[in-house]
Amino acid sequence: MWNYLCQVNHALDNDIFQKLSKTADYMGLEAYVVGGLVRDVFLKRDNKDIDVVVIGSGIEYAQAFFNELSGEKNISVFKNFGTAQIKFQDFIIEIIGARKESYRKDSRKPIVEDGSLIDDQNRRDFTINSLYLCLNGDRFGELYDPFNGIQDIQDGIIKTPNDPDITFSDDPLRMLRAIRFSARLGFVIEEKTYLSICENAHRIDIVSQERITDEVNAMILGEKPSIAFDLMFKTGLLVRFFPEFVALHGVEIIQGKGHKDNFYHTLQVLDQTCALSDSLWLRWAAILHDIAKPPTKRFDPKVGWTFHGHEDKGSRMVKGIFKRLRLPLDEKMRYVEKLVLMHLRPIVLSKEIVTDSAVRRLIFEAGDDIQDLMKLCKADITSKNELKVAKHIRNLDLVSQKIEDVLAKDELRNWQPVFTGNHIMELFEIKNPKHIGMIKDAVREAILDDQIPNEIDLAIEFAKKYANEIGVLFKK
Repeated sequence: MWNYLCQVNHALDNDIFQKLSKTADYMGLEAYVVGGLVRDVFLKRDNKDIDVVVIGSGIEYAQAFFNELSGEKNISVFKNFGTAQIKFQDFIIEIIGARKESYRKDSRKPIVEDGSLIDDQNRRDFTINSLYLCLNGDRFGELYDPFNGIQDIQDGIIKTPNDPDITFSDDPLRMLRAIRFSARLGFVIEEKTYLSICENAHRIDIVSQERITDEVNAMILGEKPSIAFDLMFKTGLLVRFFPEFVALHGVEIIQGKGHKDNFYHTLQVLDQTCALSDSLWLRWAAILHDIAKPPTKRFDPKVGWTFHGHEDKGSRMVKGIFKRLRLPLDEKMRYVEKLVLMHLRPIVLSKEIVTDSAVRRLIFEAGDDIQDLMKLCKADITSKNELKVAKHIRNLDLVSQKIEDVLAKDELRNWQPVFTGNHIMELFEIKNPKHIGMIKDAVREAILDDQIPNEIDLAIEFAKKYANEIGVLFKK
């Protein structure tokens, strides 16, 4: 405990806490730092989020504290919730008045009343987040641990301070938070709490999809999100909002031939992607890269199980999944669609003689996302056979080197065919608008396949021949 108190004193050795203390004493209010920051002090984890609970008006206290700060600062007040958020330096300070909450069974919105410190502690989600540090001058830094949270931190346990059935029924999102904390901190969910999650998983249906997705994205951004997804799967939460992912689970065997469990394969790909990139959207591409394997699965007695076209169908499934999960329907979604569609291309290419034209086409179609595509492909190599993995990685490395060579030679990052639609309009008598695209595509494909160089005169000559084949006349 002495070491912990030393850590507390060090953590509170910041002018922000002195101003919080001064404001509390001036207004005659009890104030406490609570939650994640207090927990992370003990875990020696950096945390710039400061949660403060006040016995009284949190908004009035927040405004008074805000006036004590100098320099660039910002305050947002949420009167309906009795809270305020202050952004100052690298810190985000959330201030709320102590409150009492009660819930109707069919609603996720609590009935909120002003409350005491005991009322506030009883509405906390987990024991490890129910630690209070007093900010008042006469008790500054004093620890209040009503549910023995310090011991649970030391034991690496996630559990609710009160009956978990009530805790999770009141706010079902806490079930996802339990899993996120378990995965992030490497803690075990206590048995009674875990069983309660399984029994109350259906309650997640009343939570808004936006809140669910925020939690899931936080899990995906962790060091090893497979732990969180496996827990969501086993507790029955994942199927409630992401059934397509759950459909990947399982192995079917016919005539002694089986396929790998694509659910756990995907989790391994996700973890391996995390080791290569911290991009949320590349990680989503990893999650969705094989999402269409269940609907494309077929058994062929000669070759076994096939998933032909799963990359194309998977790419077309992305928009519906993004829309339902309230993920952005913008360039981020299109990026994921592209990577899902193309995720087999470099792997297939690595099994063939790697020609400049094949690489050039890959670069052209992937565009600025070529390096991310290669990371996804590398992460997609999963096997218990280490020699097989090493071979596939070597082959992909050869493709990567060929990409760099072609880029250096062609400067293809900004490559575009010199022959455009304007040239077609000037040179040919176009009666059917679709002929413009046909001629343009034919010239582009010829350049990509090294049939002709990317030079205007030779492109025009090629276009004339092709136009003649499809019955388009050249202007005299």
